[in-house]
Amino acid sequence: MPIKWIVLALAVLMYACIVIFPSRKSISALGAAALVLLLGVVSPKTALTELINWNVLMIFVGSLVIAELFIYSRVPAVIADSIVLHSPNIGLAIVAILMMTGIISAFVENVATVLVMAPIALALCTKLKLDPSYFMVGLAVMANLQGTATLVGDPPSMIFADFARYGFNDFFVYQGKLSIFFAIQIGMIAGAVFFYGFFANSTKHVEIEKEKVLSMVPTVLLLLMIGGLAAASFFFGGISLVSGLLVIFLAIIGIMWYKYICKKDNDKIFKMIKELDWDTVLFLIGIFVVVGGIAETGLLEDFAAFLFRIIGDNVFLGFILIVGVSTVISGFVDNVPYIIAMLPVAAKLAADLSLKPELYMFALLVGSCLGGNLTCFGASANIVSVGILRKQGIDMHFGRWLRIGLPFTLITVVASSAFVWFVWR
Repeated sequence: MPIKWIVLALAVLMYACIVIFPSRKSISALGAAALVLLLGVVSPKTALTELINWNVLMIFVGSLVIAELFIYSRVPAVIADSIVLHSPNIGLAIVAILMMTGIISAFVENVATVLVMAPIALALCTKLKLDPSYFMVGLAVMANLQGTATLVGDPPSMIFADFARYGFNDFFVYQGKLSIFFAIQIGMIAGAVFFYGFFANSTKHVEIEKEKVLSMVPTVLLLLMIGGLAAASFFFGGISLVSGLLVIFLAIIGIMWYKYICKKDNDKIFKMIKELDWDTVLFLIGIFVVVGGIAETGLLEDFAAFLFRIIGDNVFLGFILIVGVSTVISGFVDNVPYIIAMLPVAAKLAADLSLKPELYMFALLVGSCLGGNLTCFGASANIVSVGILRKQGIDMHFGRWLRIGLPFTLITVVASSAFVWFVWR
């Protein structure tokens, strides 16, 4: 049997294990990576020096630390309180909080964003005697939506940036055209209108007790990270070693501030570091190696050729196919391995059709990232929201989530995709 079919079978098995045992996804990915190395598809040296993207991992870990400290500072909660106090009615306040959640999530990890905003949502719903289901689902899907908008929003964005050699600034404007950030904002506006339909009748004005900011230091670190990444991408292009080291350096400063200025003992610091999303870090390491092995055997080129035969010279069919398939798959399967494998396929398909690669790569990014909103297990933030609702005695089962997630996903995917098509075609 040719080695490529063995690697393909191994990848399919890995995907199956990720779907069946999502809480053990890092074990599935690392196990498959170990087999790729044992089969000799790639060497350990190649895996360590070429396949595993240490710059992406440094940015991911460093941004997680800064996000934790940003949440600890209570700044997001204070902003949310201010929105409620200054909104003409609670319906508009809720939608504004959902949009704010999304904007924060463009720079802060999605699950962390949901966790910090959930108490605000639950407290408001209790005062107004509202069912918190729509509010909690809204927090998750808005966080997932905006995680696509910037280089630091989500792992898929970082992976895309590395593949396409995009810097932080390129997510906003690239080659003189509005980039993926604005496509996502169009989706956010459409999503906000969708959710306003649920809260339009909430016309009360609620008085709340305002939170107090503990410190502005984490906010400064977050702004320095954003500005530093923008400068690094301008001078060095794409995700460089400078980008990774910068974010790690700022994270270390944050930890030192937390220890010596906030006077937290070693146990609390260790707890914060231990509770970072290390499972995703290990998962990414494994996926980098497995997808590298798939590429080495030529399977990605074979798949691109297969799609080209289906699409022919119909550019729109290819666009719809990439968006649609990516949306459905990402509603049920982790989008990280999918997007790593499909980026070179989308780029080659665009090249074969003499298109700008962004047309199909952005289509892939929109479908694979926004598609996670489709189901209650399509993204980690969704699972967290379901868990919070369960503690409130509310069962957000698959069918109930789908009644909200399906129309939201369709509306936002169509809106964002339409922007991509008209701007980049």
